[in-house]
Amino acid sequence: MRATVRVYWRILVAGFRRQSTYRLAALGGLVANVTFGLLKVSILFATVEAAGGELAGYDVATMSTYIWLSQGLLGSVNLFGRSDLAERIKDGQVAVDFLRPVDVHAASVVNEVGQALFALIPRGLPSVLIGALLVGMAGPPSLSAYLLGAVSLLLGIVVSAATVYLVGVSGFWLVETRGVQVLYMVVSGFLAGLYVPIYLFPAWLQALAQATPFPAMMMYPVDVLSGRVTGLDAVGLVAAQVAWLVAVALVGQLLTRGGRRRLEVQGG
Repeated sequence: MRATVRVYWRILVAGFRRQSTYRLAALGGLVANVTFGLLKVSILFATVEAAGGELAGYDVATMSTYIWLSQGLLGSVNLFGRSDLAERIKDGQVAVDFLRPVDVHAASVVNEVGQALFALIPRGLPSVLIGALLVGMAGPPSLSAYLLGAVSLLLGIVVSAATVYLVGVSGFWLVETRGVQVLYMVVSGFLAGLYVPIYLFPAWLQALAQATPFPAMMMYPVDVLSGRVTGLDAVGLVAAQVAWLVAVALVGQLLTRGGRRRLEVQGG
């Protein structure tokens, strides 16, 4: 057991180090985050003020927190559908992955999480700090709420990595996965609450969003970290994230086993 944990820890660190080589890309991402964050501030602040100072439970302070936290998470929550696994399936290198003494599914997700955690340092945290300095933000009311928010943030990243794995593993059945990736990008960003909080949706669309894992990636962590949801309600959101993680991981395992049986590479 200890050896297994050590192996996956090294995979996590390898993903972290790999992403750390793209420092200029991280800087470009930070600039993009702040730029689009300011655009969202101008639009959503005007929307809140037009509604009389409060809209679906958001005032200016909590809306600002939503904007900057969602922008900060953009580099760590994969809403673009890109997956190394899809390419490895396409060129047959995944056959080598199956020969290694680790679970392909778990190793892929852990590596993705490692990359996502690095993105918090040069892109995520600075975006939030800049937003707090320029516009101001609200926050959780207590230290325990911050700790629960950190747990929710980590769960959001893991749910994202586990869900985007499903896009990659579809390559066992599809010749080309780019269409699935584009569809994932369009749907996930909208339903995760990247553009506007899902609580501004009509009731039917909000229910549809909550019937998917996408709010568990971004909207729920933002709600907990912003202090918009507290106490047992916040614990309920974290529990929902755990439930989605279990469900998505189970589907990932089933698809991986089915894909392995289907896999054909040159020579066998």
